[in-house]
Amino acid sequence: MKTSLLNKILTSDAGFAALILRAPVGLILAAHGAQKLFAWFGGYGLDGTGQWMASIGLTPGYLMAMLAGSAEFFGGIALLLGLLTRPAAVVSAFTMLVAIVTVHLGNGLFMANNGYEYGLVLFVVSIALAIQGGGRFSLDNLIVNKLTPKLN
Repeated sequence: MKTSLLNKILTSDAGFAALILRAPVGLILAAHGAQKLFAWFGGYGLDGTGQWMASIGLTPGYLMAMLAGSAEFFGGIALLLGLLTRPAAVVSAFTMLVAIVTVHLGNGLFMANNGYEYGLVLFVVSIALAIQGGGRFSLDNLIVNKLTPKLN
């Protein structure tokens, strides 16, 4: 039973295209998460991001900053590595959906107006990765090929 669930989560027939999607999106998400969590790359850290989130109605702000930052940072690293790709992609997609609805939707499509186009791209790529999995060049694939035969 455990092997079957693990296989469903990790197995992917996707090829090189999954890596092409995972790598830049994973890096971007991880960098945005690092801004929120650690104040890296010009970010405001948990305190500043938490205050901003509270100001737009996402309360408690500090907790929301920690959740969003963690989803982006750890989810991004997981996507980059192809480790638990499907769960990481679902969490990333949900995080992007919240960002679109709460921050960007009212500003229209274009990024020049703080619109939702970029968040939408990250959302759609995350959904695609949730569906197709990490692909041949992922840690998920390595785990399935190396560990699951030993579990049977």
